[in-house]
Amino acid sequence: MSAVLKGEPSLARMREADLAEVLAVEGAIYSHPWTRGNFADSLRAGYECWTWRDRGELVGYFILLVAAGESHLLNLSIAASHQRRGCGSALLREVMRMARSEGGEQLLLEVRPSNLAAQGLYRKFGFRQVGVRKGYYPADGGREDALVLEIGL
Repeated sequence: MSAVLKGEPSLARMREADLAEVLAVEGAIYSHPWTRGNFADSLRAGYECWTWRDRGELVGYFILLVAAGESHLLNLSIAASHQRRGCGSALLREVMRMARSEGGEQLLLEVRPSNLAAQGLYRKFGFRQVGVRKGYYPADGGREDALVLEIGL
């Protein structure tokens, strides 16, 4: 299915003022969402923190760290009402473009083994698994591993 956004979505730097809205999306789509502190720390650290909006509505956001030729996608999320419409692909293309423009030579990320939709998106773009981080994510009843995926830029 193709994206059904009516306008041209636009990227803007995430600000503290965006966090209530970002947290609402985060809490609606994840069983163990990032906290306000996680987002605030990313903003303070100077990571690439961006929102993606269509006519003012928050469609998605991402947090990207680029250093020493390496890019690490820490969070890429699409609001539930915009999932399965091509928005994840469009936003991931923006992430990859930005990572390249900031000097990233490869892009790394972690994904839950249980998040098959995200794995499908990343594999569609050519990401390959390069490792596993044991007990990386909080999960109901314990911890869940993370698959480490990578793609050259």
